[in-house]
Amino acid sequence: MTRTLILLRHGKSAYPDDVDDHDRPLSPRGRREAGLAGRWIRANLPDVDAVLCSTATRARKTLTEAAVEAPVKHLESLYHANPKTLIAEIRGVSDDVHTLLVVGHEPTLSATVLGLITDHSTDAAHQVAEKFPTSALAVLTVRGSWAELSHGAAELVDFHIAR
Repeated sequence: MTRTLILLRHGKSAYPDDVDDHDRPLSPRGRREAGLAGRWIRANLPDVDAVLCSTATRARKTLTEAAVEAPVKHLESLYHANPKTLIAEIRGVSDDVHTLLVVGHEPTLSATVLGLITDHSTDAAHQVAEKFPTSALAVLTVRGSWAELSHGAAELVDFHIAR
């Protein structure tokens, strides 16, 4: 069985005074580009069955602006996560989920993509390695169950920058 994993970086955030990092909101550009990312997902990918989202305000608001309709699990562990933590959370997803969206942060997303894929010679892999901008998304196909997700078990099929 092949599954689809979508890794979406939160939208561009604002930097208001006296607001800690976890609570920073999206900027107007971030709201617009998160909406564009959501439209691209709906137009080009299978329906999303489930979402894992960081509890950071900018990640939650990105998901709201993207308007992806699926059950959401907000996870504190995705804020300041490393790839090992992110992969562990994905491994806990039910096999009933065929398309999973993860809304998170850098540098975790790019490191996770580069660790999961086997072919680093593609244009998309080079783009991910160079920069994973805000509101960008990586689309991977995963062989087997989520519980079996491991390094080298996925293929990067698209990298889209919502602009």
